[in-house]
Amino acid sequence: MKKIIALTVLFVGFTAFSQKRAKGTVELTPFIGHSSSNYYGEEDLDNSSMTSVHFGADLDYFYNDRWSFRSGMLFQTMGTKFNGYREELNYVTIPLNANWHFGSTRKWNLNFGPSIGFLTSANGNGEDIEKYVNSTQIGLNYGIGYKLEVSKKFSILFDYQGMTGLSEVPEDSDYTIKNSFGSFNIGGVFVL
Repeated sequence: MKKIIALTVLFVGFTAFSQKRAKGTVELTPFIGHSSSNYYGEEDLDNSSMTSVHFGADLDYFYNDRWSFRSGMLFQTMGTKFNGYREELNYVTIPLNANWHFGSTRKWNLNFGPSIGFLTSANGNGEDIEKYVNSTQIGLNYGIGYKLEVSKKFSILFDYQGMTGLSEVPEDSDYTIKNSFGSFNIGGVFVL
């Protein structure tokens, strides 16, 4: 019994500290998620949120065991629904986030920073509306996540990511309309 307890303590000790990353470590995280998006603005739009699937990949460069720089490429669908009308805006988004790893084993992370999105298509009930939508979107990203270690070189990431649009959705409008976005994701973390 003492041997089992000793081996358990050793195993927990080794796995608990294996998530700490040294300076220069790089992690690649392809992911998929379920998202919800909507518009917000100064007008009462009487709209509702829209759900979709999104995917992408993040790359983390570690400065020390607590801080990393996270960027990547995300394929996101944003938009809203108005009384039977569905407006879908598809973006390729590049986040530029600071990522703080916390907890005694650094398995938790909190990230925040700006992003830039490039419109790839826009449609309203199947009709092309791209000429009415700004081609770029500036946003503020934030998120929290947890890494479940499988081995020293691979973990599974569970996280929530949000984005608040800072730029206007329409190319020309008399009132303010901006995107909001939130997603729950799962991804594989590969140490390169």
